Amino acid sequence: MNPTIANHRFEFGENWQRFLAVLDEERIRQSERSLREMLEAERLDGLRFLDVGCGSGLSSLAARRLGASVVSFDVDPQSVACAQTLRERYLPNDPAWRIEEGSALDETYLKSLGTHDLVYSWGVLHHSGRMWQSLANVAPLVAEGGKLWIAIYNDQGRLSRLWLRVKRSYAMVPQPLRPLYVAAVMGPRLLASMAVSVVSRNPDPARGTGPLTDYKRNRGMSRWHDLVDWVGGYPFEVAKPEQIFEFFRARGFSLVKLRTVGGALGCNEFVFERGGNFRV
Repeated sequence: MNPTIANHRFEFGENWQRFLAVLDEERIRQSERSLREMLEAERLDGLRFLDVGCGSGLSSLAARRLGASVVSFDVDPQSVACAQTLRERYLPNDPAWRIEEGSALDETYLKSLGTHDLVYSWGVLHHSGRMWQSLANVAPLVAEGGKLWIAIYNDQGRLSRLWLRVKRSYAMVPQPLRPLYVAAVMGPRLLASMAVSVVSRNPDPARGTGPLTDYKRNRGMSRWHDLVDWVGGYPFEVAKPEQIFEFFRARGFSLVKLRTVGGALGCNEFVFERGGNFRV
């Protein structure tokens, strides 16, 4: 691994461990709703769901509760432990939810997983250190007629390069001061969001997919933990929507759903279908 990446890599699992303290039934239901809406399916019964970079395990839990059989993996041992904690808490001894440690860059490991009806990787592969290789590696994991749902950071040009420096700097801040660093970086944006809310009389103006989103209403996430993830999240790569579209079109995928942040900060979401007809 590149020494710069190794020295600045964000410990995502630590953040997810803290997130489990605020996870409740409402957040799980919101995660289920997010899956249903984006996949346009009320249930996932009989489908094979692969969670690439499962993080907290929340999306895996939601997919399992919607009826899919689930395989979850993450390169971070603490993230794997988070997912295992959720399984033990909500679905103990469930044989239809498998959780493993693995990397989207390990082609040998990925081949051992076979193919799946739904491959899901939300906000993960741009943190791998080799985003385009990771994207290429997950494409064969989608079964014929299956769907791939990914979320990738939007390329904002010069502003994205500025965020790269912010994220690298986070790793050099002493651990006790990191919450203050996050607050200092994101505080002005939060204040601006509050000002827009007051002027427009909109109680929640940030409803998109960026780091200011109230994820409890979106994917069941927590705003603070998402802010920490955003500021500290390194490695960090970005792509324009058309780059992702062309990349997967060249590999036999068609775009069936798209949510963009309109050139702003955050993740663009894509649902691709691999040939054939999807079974939902």
